[in-house]
Amino acid sequence: MTTLLADEEIERLMALHPKGYDLSLGRIARLLERLGDPQDRLPPVIHVAGTNGKGSATAFARALLEAAGHRVHVHTSPHLVHWHERYRLAAPGGGQLVDDAVLARAVRRVAEANGGEEITVFEILTAVAFLLFSEHPADAVILEVGLGGRFDATNVIKRPAVSLIMPISMDHEAYLGDRVELIAAEKAGIVKPGCPVVVGAQETDAARQVLVDTAERLDCPLSVYGQDFLAFTENGRMVYQDEDGLFDLPPPRLPGRFQLANAAAAIAAVKAAGFAIGARAAETAMRSVEWPARMQRLTQGRLVELAPPGADIWLDGGHNPGAGAVVAEALAGEEERKPRPLLLICGMINTKDQTGYFRNFVGMARHVYCVPVSASDAGVPNGELAARAMEAGLSAEPVASVANALMLLRDTWPEGETAPRILIGGSLYLAGAVLADNGTPPA
Repeated sequence: MTTLLADEEIERLMALHPKGYDLSLGRIARLLERLGDPQDRLPPVIHVAGTNGKGSATAFARALLEAAGHRVHVHTSPHLVHWHERYRLAAPGGGQLVDDAVLARAVRRVAEANGGEEITVFEILTAVAFLLFSEHPADAVILEVGLGGRFDATNVIKRPAVSLIMPISMDHEAYLGDRVELIAAEKAGIVKPGCPVVVGAQETDAARQVLVDTAERLDCPLSVYGQDFLAFTENGRMVYQDEDGLFDLPPPRLPGRFQLANAAAAIAAVKAAGFAIGARAAETAMRSVEWPARMQRLTQGRLVELAPPGADIWLDGGHNPGAGAVVAEALAGEEERKPRPLLLICGMINTKDQTGYFRNFVGMARHVYCVPVSASDAGVPNGELAARAMEAGLSAEPVASVANALMLLRDTWPEGETAPRILIGGSLYLAGAVLADNGTPPA
């Protein structure tokens, strides 16, 4: 793989500063002040938090705005293959990942402004986003929260055009709390007094109530999925409905019934932020939206060539029980359309509920091949992960790598049996490594 200048700059910072998160806002506020407070010179900001679905909502919001002719900056995290994926800069005809030299210069400027003081790399990289976005013209910024909300480094935005909060479930308990209400309260920390709030479809009434109570306490214009807007299928189409009327749309390009709710939340958020979205732009967005490693179908590449001929291969970075549930639902939909035996190739990290993730696939998956996640120090050993899958009620075994699992399947697949459906998933670290090894990194 070609070494990129920005990757080298960031890896140098990784060696100097602590890994992980240190949730507070003091350090990044100090750094941004030294940079001239670029976060205060941005176009309207759509600030997106949540446990699951915030990446998809970000992708839908970008597709909607670009289809309506707007120039959009997008900040997401984590990246899959290269750090550049975190920064998409507005450009004619649609945003582009930041140029390597531009990113490298921005990283150096931020590091120099920090002057070697204690800080996390995520805080530096968030400051880089604000610097880049303030110096390149755009009509909107879509800003995805990294972890939580209240003390996330992105939460220095004083008056977002809208705060969008997607489904909340148990994740990052060590940082955010061990009850969904506590996690919801942390996510609700992005809500600012008087600024519009959109609440996406929530898995629990408890989380929804925390979000609604926060918005009402801060006197925010509020729009809630299932109450003020919703989406449903009718005659193979997606129908979006709010107080302004209906959009009759094609089903979203991203697979899974749950994507209707994600798309609806994005439409509601873009409208709440003050952007006019017509039916034609919404239709274009549903057809064009893309989001790598979230139920992404792999049809070509080095790893794909190792699989049984005709295999239907999917890649998904979802890594908690809530994400597992929506992935299982999407695969059930694929099974309805075209039945195939389902095999899983999974790797996970040790901060996630592995057994809870696997339980979603009981009765669906024929077998699980468990692989190590070499891209993370927190990867669960493949033998231990196989034990967690068996604990959930699945047949499982450890193998050395995704490539080994695909070759094993190819070499042992019964002649004459329908080619399998294969899900590679359980970790964004694994998904990134798969896209790199397959030769199909995000662009």
